[in-house]
Amino acid sequence: MSLANPFQLAGVDEVQPAGIYDVETVEEQLEGLSFVAYRRVATTITLHGSTAATVSRQFVTIDPDDLASALVRDAEALDE
Repeated sequence: MSLANPFQLAGVDEVQPAGIYDVETVEEQLEGLSFVAYRRVATTITLHGSTAATVSRQFVTIDPDDLASALVRDAEALDE
């Protein structure tokens, strides 16, 4: 996922810089149905932190709706 502007998500303390982020959605198959269906178990985003001494990655569980809202805000900012 790519965002052209800084963004913030619920549950993440700091504003994240614009950039490319890895987002993973984990799903499990629902059993006992007459058709194949899945349920979302978790959505995570990989945040990259960097200081003069270290480079780190943080995997944060996020609400997919918050992510969708951040993407909409980013697209709207590009249209302005």
